[in-house]
Amino acid sequence: MFTGSLTALITPFKNNAVDEAALQGLVQWQLDEGTDGLVPCGTTGESPTLSADEQRRVIELTVEAAAGRAPVIAGAGSNDTSKGIALSRQAEAAGADGLLIVTPYYNKPNQEGLYRHFEAIHDAVSLPILIYNIPGRSVIDMSVKTMSALSRLERIVGVKDATGDMARARDQREACGEDFTLLSGDDSTAVEFAANGGDGAISVTSNVAPGLCAQIWDAAAAGELAEARSIDSGLAELHKALFLDPSPGPAKYALSLLGRSGVDVRLPITEPGEAAKDAVRAAMSRAGLLDG
Repeated sequence: MFTGSLTALITPFKNNAVDEAALQGLVQWQLDEGTDGLVPCGTTGESPTLSADEQRRVIELTVEAAAGRAPVIAGAGSNDTSKGIALSRQAEAAGADGLLIVTPYYNKPNQEGLYRHFEAIHDAVSLPILIYNIPGRSVIDMSVKTMSALSRLERIVGVKDATGDMARARDQREACGEDFTLLSGDDSTAVEFAANGGDGAISVTSNVAPGLCAQIWDAAAAGELAEARSIDSGLAELHKALFLDPSPGPAKYALSLLGRSGVDVRLPITEPGEAAKDAVRAAMSRAGLLDG
């Protein structure tokens, strides 16, 4: 359902407001470059600092600019189940094609709590749902057993896996079945994730290099993993550089070099330091994204 190269979209800001023109221009460029799906209002979109009205508007703008050319999978997660339901219903009303729901951060629920959280959101909406499992940010890790149980619910269709554990990809495929979508949430290991049964990636790097990221997943889908690795090797430095300072600061800086977005971020994220900027510029040049 949701496969290939999907971009975890930044949210451009200007004067501390959503830069609507820049956002829609970014979406158009992504689709022109071959991006297979768009994921607004995730961590890369600085969702923790967006008001509910801003989140709704970002989704609406993305849906409008996409115009049916690619699915829009809206971030709508929360560590408050009731708020997660409200955000999910809002995303559905805004025209999203699917939902990305993060495991509840900070609260540290057990596996039963995780199951019931996702079940409640599932029962409240009619959109397909991707689980976002990212222990590094949420502290908790959804077990394969819990994911397998959730996969039996009609609208739980896949996972964005940011564990970096390649064995996990194989285990999830076996436990959840061939129709369950496995998406990497870690650019640095995405190609190896593909080799272990992955169907695509929700990528930060594809904000900056959408054409190359699309080529990677086109090659992977064709079974040409050597070609996918070859393309990915040219982006290896960029994968790292975009996380030298807290994301999405480096990605926004990279997009500013391409004239696609300003560098504005919202606290507590700050603009990247000079060392990170230098590394981003060097990585972009090596990947052929900048002249010189």
